[in-house]
This record gives sequence, structure tokens and C-alpha cells, in this order.
Amino acid sequence: MNVYPTKKVRNLALIGHSGSGKTNLTESMLFQSGATKKIGLTADKNTLSDFSKQEMERGSSIGVSVIPIEWRDLKINIIDTPGHMDFVGEAYSALRAAESALMVIDATSGVQAGTERMWKYCEKIGLPRLIFVNKIDEENVSFRKLMEELEEAFGKKVIPFSVPIGEGESFVGVTDVIFQKGFKYTDGTPLEADLTHDQVKATERMYEEIAEVVAESDEVLMEKYFAGEKFTREDLLRGVTAALLEGDAVPLLVGSAEKGIGIDILLNMIVNYMPSPDDDRANIGFRYESGEKRAVDANEPFSAVVFKTMIDPFLGKISLFKVLSGKISKESALYNASKDQAEKFGSVSVLRGKTQIEVAEIQAGDIGCVTKLQVTETGDTLCDKAHPVLYKRVEFPTPVIYYAIEAASKNDEDKLAQGLQRLYEEFPSFNVRRDTETKQLTIGGLGDTQLDVVIERLEDSFGVKVNRVPFIIPYKETIRTKSEVQGKHKKQSGGAGQYGDVWVRFEPTDEEFVFAEEIFGGAVPRNFFPAVEKGLKEAMTHGPLAGYPMTGVKATLYDGSYHDVDSNEMAFKLAAQLAFRKGTAEAQPVLLEPICKVEVSIPEENLGDVMGDMSKRRGRILGMDQEADGTQLLIAEAPQAEMFDYLIDLRAMTRGRGTFTMNFIRYEEVPGSIAEKIIETAQAAKGKTE
Repeated sequence: MNVYPTKKVRNLALIGHSGSGKTNLTESMLFQSGATKKIGLTADKNTLSDFSKQEMERGSSIGVSVIPIEWRDLKINIIDTPGHMDFVGEAYSALRAAESALMVIDATSGVQAGTERMWKYCEKIGLPRLIFVNKIDEENVSFRKLMEELEEAFGKKVIPFSVPIGEGESFVGVTDVIFQKGFKYTDGTPLEADLTHDQVKATERMYEEIAEVVAESDEVLMEKYFAGEKFTREDLLRGVTAALLEGDAVPLLVGSAEKGIGIDILLNMIVNYMPSPDDDRANIGFRYESGEKRAVDANEPFSAVVFKTMIDPFLGKISLFKVLSGKISKESALYNASKDQAEKFGSVSVLRGKTQIEVAEIQAGDIGCVTKLQVTETGDTLCDKAHPVLYKRVEFPTPVIYYAIEAASKNDEDKLAQGLQRLYEEFPSFNVRRDTETKQLTIGGLGDTQLDVVIERLEDSFGVKVNRVPFIIPYKETIRTKSEVQGKHKKQSGGAGQYGDVWVRFEPTDEEFVFAEEIFGGAVPRNFFPAVEKGLKEAMTHGPLAGYPMTGVKATLYDGSYHDVDSNEMAFKLAAQLAFRKGTAEAQPVLLEPICKVEVSIPEENLGDVMGDMSKRRGRILGMDQEADGTQLLIAEAPQAEMFDYLIDLRAMTRGRGTFTMNFIRYEEVPGSIAEKIIETAQAAKGKTE
């Protein structure tokens, strides 16, 4: 593949709802450009961008892939993203690496949850976009109704730049509104076709809409428009690009990825109107944080950001990066500014799916990859050590669903830890943690599909079979009143005996554990105080109700006795534990549960259902806010125990449009009737193990 200068590069993120045909569209563009001999299809499991076993089995993307396409002496980097909401972190990362987005909409389904989510994110980061309406050739498609739906969802900025000739089975081609010409297709090849009188009039009306947008882009074009002069090709290029970059227009094109209809017009639209990386008006996804500032220019010192890490069973770690300044070749020295470490690599390549194509160099604005970097992770900045710079990291959504897992074989525990670490490098929106309270190994993600994929990958790529196990809620116990008790440990069976005697006062406190002493007259020698404290701390791990860890206990040693010969540290430690068990049982022990703050973003029409569901989960509604995009933000608190299936239920209630975040905030007492059941279950489980 050739080396492309910055001005001849276009980086385009492919986004949309799952199943809209993004991957098939990529295949159609590859075929149209001559890079492949036939159009690959997800149904046939032969696409270049969905190459992993899981993607082929599921028939949908689960990770970002880059497909470079050469068209009219330019290079278009198509960054294909998953449409499933569980992998939205992948899409967010891809959008940061692109100057524009291509949103694919299924003509049979219209505006879906994934469409709305990606639109809102593009609006948030100011990313210009095109819309490609796919599957116009499917049954029961109405282009007019679809345009009405798009206008209702996104406003009048969506403007058709091509319209279908026929619909459903009669769909044979498209009309290019800019050039006011019709084209019919045979095996992806366009042939100019005559338009009917009605089609010509409709095209003229749509061209007028485009002309108005172009006129509003600058004063010279406005004067030309009102003077009745026809815009030149250069006027249109300048005006449409300006309107795109300012967010005033979103061009819409139509076609069929599987039949290759309208693909040439789409490719021309991308190279004509989408910004190059060095356009001053272009979106800079990776924002400067510190170090030497520089322009997107091949003559500047080298810098790049890794936006995707892939784990290949044969090649190891592949780091996909976007060059933000300068250039990189195999002679370059790499310095990871995020980790303050030098990195070694072999050759520089571009990826087309999973295929590496070696190139002499990669210049500013372009996308490439290197293998086997040791410390580099997704989000890291690579640069010239003599000219350091650091770019801000992409913020990935936080996990909202967790599985508790364990290796099926104890012998695989080390392999499991290694596999999870590698998969975290590949999917930064997924996390791994060992719960400090329950000691369970948990994996968290954005949905059950993502976590299922992680488990499949562990077995397929790392040879580790794992089992899901019941999630243990980290309940705790505490006391509500004061008690004063004696704990005496006395053992004499010949020879040296053991004797320890303590009186301890137990009372509630806001701290986890407090030990104090009020001994007078040497009733307990001072050198045994640490043993008493140690015994109490160890006893805190098992409460009197259900054996859960205790918190909020103050223990004051205020009296006791000792034996000159038989008293020792162990005796006083055991005496303290006897006192703890008796004292906490008498101090009105209660069960505590973790409470989480929950923020739920939902369409207004689902507000009633979501509020009712939250109440059923013992949740408390704290308030509501309207967000900038019109959605409602519901703020609540709810017990963690009631929230494990919340993601699935929320998506069902909102047709996939609802999202939420959840964070632990404190512990609260469990209501009596619920606490009884929890204690009964815990005691029964304890009885089985004894």
C-alpha cells in the first residue's frame, strides 16, 4: 500500500445500531474500490472486518477493526465499530480516532436505540457525519416515511444527497441530487439512466435545499445564491464541507450494501466533503494535555495515540494508533509518554481486518499498527522522547453488570489471571477485580453479551474454562445498643495452664472498629492489651447473626483478672473473642447491606415505568433532571442486592434506549423481614459446611 500524505487521508468511523449492515457496507466499499473480487457478507462468515471466532458465530462485530480503502488517489480509513450497546466503548474509542462518522441506518427498522445513542455522542463531541440508509431493497420500505422519522428524531439538518429509484424489490438505482443524474446498477456497476418528469422535479427541490445550506456557509456564496447564479463544483465542495463541519447539515445517501448500489456515490461523497485530518476545522478527538503542542503535520515531531489493542494468538499484542503529528517508520524510536518508558518494535504496518500490510512509513493523520509493545495500553501516547507530549485519554463507560467467576480447574487460576489481564487490554470498558469483602473474582462490563464474550474468549484464546458462580452480596453486621460482658478463658490439664479474663464494653461507633482501655490498678497487665485487641479484631470477621464481617463497633476493655503463671497472650486473645461473641449478641445486632447511587437516563415516555420499577427494588427516588438532549435523568438510591438484573429490565422497559450508572455510597440496615430470610439462608449454608 502507498504512503499517503495527510491531505489525502480520510478517517471515518462506521457507526449505527447492531444489524444495520455496517460490516456488509464495508465489504461493498472494498469491492467497489477493487480491493476484493466479491462482496463478503456477515451471513456467509467471510468478511474482512468480522474475523474473530465470536464475531463469525454471532454474525455481528464485537471489536473495532480498521479497513483502509484506496479511492481516487485518496486513502479512506474505515473504522468499523460494533453496533451492540454492550460494546459502545469500542465505538467511542473509534470516534475519537476519526474526523467524521458514517451512520448506517437499516431502512426496514428506521431510527433505533443504537442510532440515537451514536447521534447524541457525535453531537456531544462535535463530529460531522453522513447517513447511509441501507437495505432500501428490502420489503415494505417507504423512503418518504423514513425521511419523516429522521426529521422528527434529528431535525431538518438531515438532507438527502441521493434518493432511491424504486423501493423494495423494484429498487434498481439512485439519483445523485448534486449532479441531478440517475444511475441504475448491475453487479455494483452504475449506468446513467433517464429520470421521469416527477423524479427530475423532486431532485430539483432537494437540490434547492442543498443550495440554501451552501449559501448560508459564507457571504460570497450567499450573494451568488440571491443573484440567481448557479454554484460551481468548487462552490458546492466548499459550502457543503463548511456546513458539515459546523453541524448545520447531515447529508443522507441511500443504497444497498449487499447489491453494491449507491456505493460509488458514497465513496465520492466521503472524499469530496469529509475533512482531512489537517483541516483546521476538523474534530481533534485526542486532545492535548501537556508537553509540546504541535499541528497535524508530517513535518512536526512524531506523536500518536493508541486507540485500540488487539490480542492475536500468534502475533501477540497489536497496537493500533493514529499519528497526530510527524511520521513513523521502522527506524523511528518509540517513547511511551504515558508510562515514561521506551518501546521497541519491528516494522510499521497498516491493518486491513486482521491482515497486516507493511508500509515504509505512516504520516500525520493516518492510522497504522505495530506489534509486541511491552507496556503500551489503549489510550497511551507514543512520541519522540526529545519532543514529549501527552494527550488526554478516552473516558470509557463504567461497568454496570458483574459476573462472579472461578476457574473450572484450580490448576488454571494463574492462566485465568493472565487471560483476564490480556482481555482487559483489548476491552478497556471491561474490568476485573477481587472483592475485598467476599474474596470473589468478579468481571464487570456494559452488558451480559460483553461478559459472555469475555468468558468465550478465555476458553478459545487462553484455554481456560470458567464457571459462573452465585454473586455474594457483601453484607455486614453491626450493633445498635451497648453491652458489658465478661470473657474468661481458663484451661488447666496438668502442667502449664491458660488463664485470661476480660470485661469488655461494646457500643456503636461511626468508625469501622475502635479499641480502648480503662484498666485501673493493673487488673489486666498492659502487656496483654495488644493480645486483647488482636482477638477482638479477628472476631470482627464473623458477626453473631449470619457470620458476616462486622463494622461500627467500639470495644472498651475496662476490667479483668490474670494469673501470675498461667496467663499469656493466647489466653487473653481467646478471652477477648469469647467476650466479643457474647457482647455483640447482646448489643442488638443488625444486618447491613450496600446501598448504591443510581442515575438512570431515559426517554420521558418511559419515566413512569422506570420509577415504578425502582420502587419495587426498594429504591428511593431523590430527584429528576432534564438533560440537554431532552432525556430525563432519574436519580435514586437502591440496595445493591436488588440491582443485579436491572440492566436487562431497563433495556426491556425502554427498548434499549435507557442507560444507567451505579456507584456504592454507604451501608444501611436491612429491613427486618428481608434480614430474617438472609440470616436463615446464611445459617443453613453454614450448617451444610460444618
